[in-house]
Formats: sequence, C-alpha cells, structure tokens
Amino acid sequence: MTSSTTTNSTNMTVYDFPVGPYPTRVRIAIAEKKLQMKIRFELVDLYKGEHKKPEFIEQKNYSGTLPVLELADGTLIAECTAITQYLDTLDGSPSLTGSTPLEQGIIHMMSKRAEIELLDAISVYFHHGTPGLGPLVELYQNPEWGFRQRDKAIRGMHYFDKVLQRQPFIAGDKFSMADITVIGGLVFAAIVNLEVPPECKALLSWYERMKKRESVATQPAFSS
Repeated sequence: MTSSTTTNSTNMTVYDFPVGPYPTRVRIAIAEKKLQMKIRFELVDLYKGEHKKPEFIEQKNYSGTLPVLELADGTLIAECTAITQYLDTLDGSPSLTGSTPLEQGIIHMMSKRAEIELLDAISVYFHHGTPGLGPLVELYQNPEWGFRQRDKAIRGMHYFDKVLQRQPFIAGDKFSMADITVIGGLVFAAIVNLEVPPECKALLSWYERMKKRESVATQPAFSS
C-alpha cells in the first residue's frame, strides 16, 4: 500500500481506491459532512490485489474489501453503510442517515435496496461477466451468474426510475445515504459500460442533478 492524499490535522484514515464505486460512496459522505480535513486517504491498489493480500486481511479488513475507516485509536470500521453511519454521528448537519426513526428506517431500506438491486448486482457482473480486476484477483468466474446479475441491475434501474418519478430523492425529500448508494451503482455501471436505459428519464435527470453537487462533482470517479 502506498500513501495517497494527506490533509492537515488528520485523526482518521480511509483505506481507499479513489475511482472505486464503493470508496466513492464514503468519499461523497465525507465531502457532504465537510470532514476532509480530519481524514487521510491511503491508496490500496485493487488491480494489484493489495486488498486481498494476507497482511491487509489480517490487519485491516477480514472481508478483503474497500473502503475501511481507521480511527485514531486503531478501531477499524468496514462497510460503506457502517462508515457513513459513524461519520454521520460526528455532527448533526446535514444528516445522511436520518434524524427521526421514520427517516432512518426509510433511508436504510432504500440504501439496502440500492445495494441489492443495483450496486452489488453490477459488482457481481464486473467480477464474473467481465475481466474484472484481472487474473491476480479473479481466481474464479461464473459468467452466467454475472450476466444474470447484469440483467438484475437493469431491472433495478427501472425500479429507481419509478421511485424518482414521484419524489426528488431516493428516500424522499432530502439527499441521503440512499442517494449516495445509487450514485455508486451508476459509477459502477459506467465502469462496465452498462448504460441506463433511455426510457429511465427520471433516473437520468436525477443523476445529472447529483453530478452537479459539489460533494459528487469533486470526486476522482467523475474527473478521471
């Protein structure tokens, strides 16, 4: 692992692959919360399989995935939803995970749906239906499963299009973690050349709006 971007007065580290869809989710959350000055980013090269090396798995994340948040006391938090939840509690505004029990329930439900129906489905397609991260990482592939998940992701796009026909954001009237998860899914879709169906006009319009948010537009995934 090699050091990437550093900032002043950091007390947290994010193990990161800047253009990766999952790390991009956490990067957007960090930008929304304006926590950049408290976080150092350390590059873990996915294409070199650094996230699968024994020392990373043993010392940083048993699952061998990114991103991972390391606190000043050495506590490690993996999984995008868990990291976002932690960051969201550091201060109350803006809230990405909800301020009331109802908001929290809806946001977590829609974020989970975005993972299952879109982001994770595209991830399976990437790892099984395309060359993925290459032979150093992709030791087993099941193309049929990958293509089925690709089709599932397209169905997911249609679902979120219907959601956005009746409300401005994925979980209701405010930008939230659920929007970030769908953004991550569409970042991944671009990586695998999986286009949003043109008839999904509400989803496409929403995505154009999201890409203009400062927290999104400044991400490496959109500037590379």
